[in-house]
Amino acid sequence: MVDNLMDRPWFLRFTALALAIILFFSVQSENEKKMSSTIGDSHDIIRDVPVEVLFDNENYVVTGVPKTVNMAIDGPSSLVQSTKLLKDFTLKVDLREQRIGRHTVKIQAENISDKLNVRLEPATVDVVIEEKVTKTFPVEPEFNERLLAEGFNAVKKEVEPATIQVTGAKSVIEAISFVKVSATGDPGVNKSFEQKARVRVLDRDLNKLSVTIEPEEVNVKVEVKENSKEVPVVLRQRGMPGENIVIDSVFTDTNTVTLFGPQKTLESIDELRVDVDISKVKESGTVEINLPKPTGVSKLSEEKIKVNISVTILDGEDPPPDVSMEPTTDVEKDVTKEFKNIPVTVKGLDEKYSSTFLKPANGVVDVTVTAKEEVIKSLESSDFDISVDASGTDQEGEHSYPLTVVGPDNIAWKLSENEVTLEIRLA
Repeated sequence: MVDNLMDRPWFLRFTALALAIILFFSVQSENEKKMSSTIGDSHDIIRDVPVEVLFDNENYVVTGVPKTVNMAIDGPSSLVQSTKLLKDFTLKVDLREQRIGRHTVKIQAENISDKLNVRLEPATVDVVIEEKVTKTFPVEPEFNERLLAEGFNAVKKEVEPATIQVTGAKSVIEAISFVKVSATGDPGVNKSFEQKARVRVLDRDLNKLSVTIEPEEVNVKVEVKENSKEVPVVLRQRGMPGENIVIDSVFTDTNTVTLFGPQKTLESIDELRVDVDISKVKESGTVEINLPKPTGVSKLSEEKIKVNISVTILDGEDPPPDVSMEPTTDVEKDVTKEFKNIPVTVKGLDEKYSSTFLKPANGVVDVTVTAKEEVIKSLESSDFDISVDASGTDQEGEHSYPLTVVGPDNIAWKLSENEVTLEIRLA
């Protein structure tokens, strides 16, 4: 029966028609799938799209709106691609109808095709609208003094202009604790300088605040000077006056001198001792003496000073008495007195050393003084300061030092020893 049916023409025609219809719809479906893959919907993300804020910026300040957001778009492939390429749309937050306070508002997309599905991240933002305030603040200059060369100090820091205008939200202005500007430079600064620098506005935790500054840059001047200290000049007589020479006075009109150098060095110096050699003085007059530069000091305000020395020259022999006349007044004669066992003081020795007297072994000397009898009677051993200067000692061993005598004026003296020998050891 089946064989008979297939032999009939109308059956074959019907079967061919059915197969043709099935083939047509199969090809049509395949073409639709291909077209869908080429001109159908697609998805893309446009990143960092700027957000415009509409508000009264002359009287108010808005915080909380991000500068950019990411935007996802879905739609026809050609439209997605052109939108991403041209970016001819805008994102806005319109706050013109909002009042002061906190608000949650949507970000609006404008000038974008209705055929695109748009999703923003974030879609809404929490904003704060505040009153805009402008206030004047003084600018505090800063300078890192670790950049200074050794022995130098920043004595003065100035800013021009000294004040600036800061504009921002009222709450932010009220949070301002510091308005600073920092001057900087390379290590080893040893002279004054000036430079332009940006002003920083900070809260109490030193966080930078978002405000408008006018002007943003100021001129900073830093005055740099070498560390200095004014100390008195102390004259010390060295040596013995010549025969028949009495030193009446030794003085200088330069009472003080300024030392320059590292602060630690200057702190250890209280006076500048200047030795005056009186052994070569023959008459009253003025001599010029070079000032000694203490160890660690870079320079002195004066290199030399003038020292005035006044002396009395004694006669070698007493004149013969005039027997033709009786003297009307008694002439006071010079007398001599010896002061024994005056201790010698060691000065200026570094603390890391100790000293022991080798010569004289007991560390004392005798002083023979010649002066008017009235002067002699008023003298005591404590009137004489006998010392050695060991400030230049930098190693162990035996060292000899000349003696320095500081005593009253109008007398002549002679020491039993002109120098002492010390043994220096580490303490």
